[in-house]
This record gives sequence, structure tokens and C-alpha cells, in this order.
Amino acid sequence: MSFSTDLIRNVAFAGHGGTGKTTLFERLLYAGGVITRAETVDSGKTVSDYTPEEIDRKISIRTAMAHIDRDGKKINLFDTPGSSDFTGDVIISFRASELVVLTVDGQTGVQIETIKLMRGLEGTTKPRAVFITRLDGDRADFENVLADIKEKFKMDPVPITIPMGKGKDFKGVIDVLTGKAYIAGEDDLEKEVPIPGEYQDAVNAAKEKLIEAAAEGNDSLMEQYIENGTLSPEDMQKGLVQALAENKFLPAFSGVALRNSGLIPFLDFIATVAPSPQVSKDISVGKDGSETEVTIDSSKPMAALIIKTSYDQFSGKLSWVKVINGKLSADSDIINATDGKKERVGKLYTCQGKKLEEIRELSAGDVGIITKSATLKTNDTICSAETGLIFKPLNLPEPVHSIAVNATAKKDDDKLGEFLVRAAEEDKTFRYIFNGETKETVISGMGELQINIILDKIKTNQKIEVETRVPRVAYRETIGKKASAEYTHKKQTGGHGQYGKVVLDIGPLARGEGYKFENKIFGGAVPKNYIPGVEKGIAEGMAHGTVAQYPTVDVEVAIVDGKYHPVDSSELSFKLAARNAFREAMRQANPTLLEPIMNLSVFVEDKYLGDVMSDLSGKRGKILGQDSAGGIAEIRAEVPQAELLRYSIDLRSITSGTGSFGVAFSHYAPISGRIAEDVIKAAEAFKIQEEEE
Repeated sequence: MSFSTDLIRNVAFAGHGGTGKTTLFERLLYAGGVITRAETVDSGKTVSDYTPEEIDRKISIRTAMAHIDRDGKKINLFDTPGSSDFTGDVIISFRASELVVLTVDGQTGVQIETIKLMRGLEGTTKPRAVFITRLDGDRADFENVLADIKEKFKMDPVPITIPMGKGKDFKGVIDVLTGKAYIAGEDDLEKEVPIPGEYQDAVNAAKEKLIEAAAEGNDSLMEQYIENGTLSPEDMQKGLVQALAENKFLPAFSGVALRNSGLIPFLDFIATVAPSPQVSKDISVGKDGSETEVTIDSSKPMAALIIKTSYDQFSGKLSWVKVINGKLSADSDIINATDGKKERVGKLYTCQGKKLEEIRELSAGDVGIITKSATLKTNDTICSAETGLIFKPLNLPEPVHSIAVNATAKKDDDKLGEFLVRAAEEDKTFRYIFNGETKETVISGMGELQINIILDKIKTNQKIEVETRVPRVAYRETIGKKASAEYTHKKQTGGHGQYGKVVLDIGPLARGEGYKFENKIFGGAVPKNYIPGVEKGIAEGMAHGTVAQYPTVDVEVAIVDGKYHPVDSSELSFKLAARNAFREAMRQANPTLLEPIMNLSVFVEDKYLGDVMSDLSGKRGKILGQDSAGGIAEIRAEVPQAELLRYSIDLRSITSGTGSFGVAFSHYAPISGRIAEDVIKAAEAFKIQEEEE
């Protein structure tokens, strides 16, 4: 069945690991009539955690999708992983959704990953809500968690449902919007009952706050509220729809999913108040890099974005697609606007977890799956005709943890590479490259857990044993002063010989400027047709420095003189002369080693702040600043890359697994003394190893 754009609701659940996203997802499918029995995470039979890796580890590793038909609305739900190792799938779900629901544990309050997710939404107008879970826990306190959310999110949550009872006395929830109470259902759905008298004051106070949020919907409603002190039910409904679509308030829900509590009011709110894709926008990118907002519109020619690629044992390659404009139909011809090639869409599906359901078409705003496309890949834009639209790629973070790998048996190296390529296609935060400089195959990801799961899967499914090690750092070399050198390349072998002489001046450039070349030859000492050979020789000389044979950077080079022979000179002769002249000049120019410095952002609980900062100082880190709010600190620092190769492991140890971090390249900085000596020794050992192989 196809749903029009106005009848679609896309909702992503996200939050810190262990806050109950998968359980809530499962119980909502039960409440929505999709499944007849709700399973637990421990059972390994939930709709969303269905891969062997998820069942074995009892955590979500990939985003799962399912849908509920509620009052004629199609509600697409996305269950996302809680670990920062799998943040790429969270970002995919955010892109696919018009509402993000952050789950918060009723006992522990807002945790680090949830704060990071909320910060990731800052600067956007994407609507968001919170669902406070596990309110029957011994330390659960709804009001305290609301205060915690207000402090850490800098938004005042507006309760849509409030709990009846606390901890062991939890009985159910009250829907403030509809004025209905629901007793927890335990093994069955929650049941509607009259609101108990002792909660009426709390309901009235929450209703007043809800009316105030509705008045934010538009100026007319605000004027009515100021004049009359209230809004009619119809105006309140209208105002909430408008205010949420513009992210003007933060709805807060309460419940205990394992007791089927808080589910019906949540689904009713999503069906009646949550924004449809019609009020949302996507982003297209022009050839010049400019960005333009694109309204999701079913009346325009079909255009869609491939948001995810996965592989199923039985169905093969699955391409997840979010339709932005028009309608995508099965058995239709499309254009891959990203590479300009034509493509045939065969069958089209929606899904309930791993179960595919064949459909004929998807309207703008809907999310579905194209199967068995050999060429479609994540971030591709597809369209029915030339629309000029190329949608902005997913904004994914850079990997923070890398290891070098190779197959234990050399015969398996090619096969290992094939499966690493596939893993990188499925998860765009996972990278697989061969580093020609360090002669290593390096895989990178968001953390040790993500990488280990990929390697364990290869070992289990493909029977390939893999060796791992810390990767080599890509050091650089530069110079500290000006120098000059000349070199004459002369070789006579009978017939035409080889002859070329060059005189080079070199000098240091500011860090990050790379390389500059200038031809200062006057009077034809070296003809212009040999200058390209000189530049090639300099490039070869810079490719292997004189300290530890690392590439040379931040150097300006000028050819100031030279000599040629009318018969024996050639471009090759001048290339060889320039290469050797550069190397000789560099030896005289105070050559030095450079190491990559990274920008590091670390998120930790305040109680670990001192230990983390002390550890960073021991890693030669430079603390740039820190911010702390609500018990969570962010530390910003510059740290040598060589000190961060195992930082995901170190930080997990220091913070009992609660800390997380992000890293990005900053600049290169000089090193000397014992550190430089160790780098040189390691480079010499690597060279000997290469020669032996």
C-alpha cells in the first residue's frame, strides 16, 4: 500500500546505549499491531536486532526500520545503535526522519552519547522529542530527569505524558493532551482509565505548559492566548503541529516499555502532531558547492537519495532510499545523477526489520529499499529525468581508530580486501585503504568495537585469519634554513650520452604551504623544455627526505643556474641532476622531522576530568580549553597522532567505558631529541624489512 506524503511520519529513536531504544521499538510494534508478541533483547528475537552479531552481543549495531499503520498514517520507525562506534547509522536515520526521539533513562538521566547527539542537532531546525524510560526503577524520578534535560539540552521539556507513581509504585501514565490515563499493561496493552483525583493538579499544570507551547505555533495563536488565557482544543492541536514542525518546543514522554506503558499516547501523538515530510526540507549541492534547500514535494519529478547500503544473505544487496520528490515506482527506469548512468529499478520494498514487504511505489518523504542494484551506492542521487539535483551527501564523522591488517596466509590477502571493501560500502564511517607511503593496509573506524565486529565476521564467515598491528604514522620532513647545491649528471655509454647540470636554491616555507618552484634561469643556461624534467626531479627528491626518508614539505625551490649539452642533454638527465641537487641542498638546510598533530575533542563525566587531562599531558597534548555542563565535560586539545593510535582503548579504561572522543587532522609540528631518534630508528628498521622481503 502506498501512502501520500501528508500521511507519512518518519521517527528516529536515538540515545545512549542501554536506555531502552530497542525495547521501546519492539513494544511500539506490538502496540501498533505489527507483531502479536513482543520479544526481549535477551531472547535474541526482537524485530530490530536480528543480525548474528547483534543477537550475540545483545546490542544494536545497525539501524533497523519498521512501520506502523496508525489512524491511516504510516509511521516509519528507526531503531539506532547507542554506541558511538556506530554513529554513522544514527546520522543515516536522522537524515531519513522528520522527528528525532532521544531516549533518556529515568534513573540515570541524560548521558554522554545523548548529549553528543543533541549537540549534533544544534544549528538545525529538525524537530526533536525525549522519551523518559524505565520509570519503575528504584532511583527513577521523572521531575529530576526533566530538570536534567533542561540543564543539559538548554531546552525546557514540555510533558505530553506524566507518570502515575514512582519506582516500584509506578502504575502507568496520563496523556496530558487527551486527558486520558493508562494503567500499565504488564503482559498486555495498557488500559484506559479515568484520571485519578490525586493527579489532577499535576495534569492541570502540565496542560497549561502544553497550551503555552501551542501558542508558540504562530502569532495569531499567541495573541489569542494572551487575550483569553487559553486556547480551544482545535487551536491547541493546530498550534502544537506548527510549533513542533519549527522545533519551538521539546515534547517529553514517559513510560516503561517492558510493561507496555506510555506506548498508546506516544503513537497517538506521532499520528496527530508529529510533522509530515511536507514541512521538511533536504539539501541539494550545486557544481560550485553551493547549498540549496529542497522542499519534499510529491508533485515534482522523482528525485531521491540512497542513504544506506546493506547486504542480506537471501536478498543480496539492499539500497535504502529516501524519496525527496515525486514517486519512485517499481520496474522503472531512472538516472543515477551522481555518475550520469541509467539504472533499472526492479522490485521495491518496505520492511519490518529483516522481513521485506514488496510494494509498487514510494511517495515523496517515504523510505524504502531497492534490491539487487549492482551500481547504486550510498550518497547517490537518483531521478526520473535530468532534474539538476544532486543531494548533499551524509555528513559523517571522520574515523578515530585505525589498525593495520593483513591476512595471515598471503593467498587470502585479495579475498580479505574484497570483504573489507564491502564492509566500507555498508558502513561509511569505516575506511579501508592501502597506504603506499607506509606500505600497509589500514582500516579505520569509530572505535575498537566496530572494527573488531567487522574482523570477527570475516573470520567466522570467510574463515580468513587476520593479523593486526598499530599502523605506522605518516611523518614528514622539512628544512630549517636556506641552502644551495649543484649537481652534474654525466654518463657516457657510447653514442648519445647523458648530461645535465643544475644549481638549486632552497628555503623553508610557512607550515602548511607545501611546495613552491621558481625558474630563475636567465640567458638560456638551461632551455625551457628541460625545466619540466627539473621539476620532476625535485618531486622525486622530496618524496624521500634525508632524515628518515619521509616526504618533504613546506619547501620553496628555485633553479638559478645550470648547463646543458646540445647533443647529450635530455629531460631525463635534468631530472636526475635536479633530484640529487635537491637532496644535497636539503642535507645542508638543517633538515628536521615533522609529526601530524590532531585536534581532539573528548567527552567525559566531570569525575574523570582530572584523570583524562593528566593522561593527555602525558601524551604530549596541549589543552586548548574545556566546557562543562550538567556533569559532562568537553575537553579540546591538540595531541600528536602517534600518541592517539590506541586512544579509544586508553579512554575506555580511564572512564570505565563512558567517555568518547572525536579527532581530526590539525597540522604538522617539528620533533627532535629522543622522539626523533626513535622515529629514525623505526624508519631504518622498516627499510631493512622491506629489503629482506
